[in-house]
Amino acid sequence: MPADAELNSVLIRRQEINDALDNGNEVKVNYRVVNIYTEFHEFSRKEIKQYETTFKKFNTNKDGFLSLNELKRMMEVLGAPQTHVGLKAMIKEVDEDDDGRLSFREFLLVYRKARAGELAEDSGLAQLAKLTEVDVDKVGVNGAKEFFEAKIQELSKKSKFESEIREEQEERKRQEEERAMRRQQFMEKAAIFK
Repeated sequence: MPADAELNSVLIRRQEINDALDNGNEVKVNYRVVNIYTEFHEFSRKEIKQYETTFKKFNTNKDGFLSLNELKRMMEVLGAPQTHVGLKAMIKEVDEDDDGRLSFREFLLVYRKARAGELAEDSGLAQLAKLTEVDVDKVGVNGAKEFFEAKIQELSKKSKFESEIREEQEERKRQEEERAMRRQQFMEKAAIFK
């Protein structure tokens, strides 16, 4: 959006707010979330990246949305096939923009609702969410115990993103140092030939 159009939209919104306040009307909050990690704060960065990997795996046409057919394929692969009507109901439950497909943000809403207990037990979305939970039969009791201990530890952290962001920054810093060292070594070897 060009700067003048952006400024114009901000000024129009400001005028709408002022008019509403002058008339004693309620002002509805109008904002958009910029960062998926801050909007879905109940998930760790690692969880969001895992969900994103799953989303991308089944987004076969790479358009950034799960269509009805892609969702159908996902549910079949995960072992919980749904009827056409069931799939439409699944999409409708989290499809905020009513376009008949799921964006990644809407896909994350499935897991948010599952954690909050807002999904009907027999719904397709509940089945989808359950397929990502820990299966005690597969990992054993000790595996489940470790999972829940790690979960408790994660919840007790002051900020669950701090350590992940710090690790990413340290990794980038390490890569930059390695790159600088390789460049220095190259320059030293190149100086021999001059």
